[in-house]
Amino acid sequence: MKNEPLFNIPTVIVTLLIVLAAIHGMREWLLTDRQDLEFVFTFAFVPARYDSSIVLNGVIPGGFGAEVWSFVTYSLLHGSWTHLGFNAIWMLAFGSAVARRFGTWRFLAFFAVTAAAGALMHLVTNAGSTAPMIGASASISGAMAAALRFAFQRGGPLGVLGSTDEEAFRVPAIPLSGVLRDSRVLIFLAVWFGTNLLFGIGGSAFTGADEVVAWQAHIGGFLAGLLLFSWFDPKDRTPDRTSDREPDVTHYQ
Repeated sequence: MKNEPLFNIPTVIVTLLIVLAAIHGMREWLLTDRQDLEFVFTFAFVPARYDSSIVLNGVIPGGFGAEVWSFVTYSLLHGSWTHLGFNAIWMLAFGSAVARRFGTWRFLAFFAVTAAAGALMHLVTNAGSTAPMIGASASISGAMAAALRFAFQRGGPLGVLGSTDEEAFRVPAIPLSGVLRDSRVLIFLAVWFGTNLLFGIGGSAFTGADEVVAWQAHIGGFLAGLLLFSWFDPKDRTPDRTSDREPDVTHYQ
């Protein structure tokens, strides 16, 4: 008999959340303020690393290695337990569905790629900024976009909410060309992009004076999840023949 994941949550999601909590716990309870600041700047995404016109004189730790790994490692850091908890809720909701479809290693690769896409969008729109960006929201936004490609399909997970039937996560995906023809997907896209634009326009009015939402990174991760879905989706999907389907502060995000 096949073992079910804890509360039907894929093991990779449970493990990832434990890792995120362990990292934040280490920062909160084991590191001094100075050590934590150095840790954050070593692993957070800082656009100024890539601007040769800015004389940093070694102010930002990490060197060349951080220029590479921070495209992903920033997604493992969070600004507070509240920030982590909020992201964990969305990870459970959307990451679980995508992980059940992709499998462990495909999902981890997807998480890294969407994180990097979010960092790249942040770099393009915040060139030269010395403020570190942290948080898993770009990858979570990517998971939201990936879920759109199959969750609304007939027989998909939204049609059998709460079911443990794995077939709900294996329905044929909506072709990219068909995404903008599905009214439910369009409504979701409108709400999602509208919310992120409000964060961009409203800034601290929504998040508080000490927090800036890196909404551009959200959009980068979302677009990567939507457009690159087929790179990670297993190819052994069997179509259901019984029904018709249309083919200067820390940025928290």
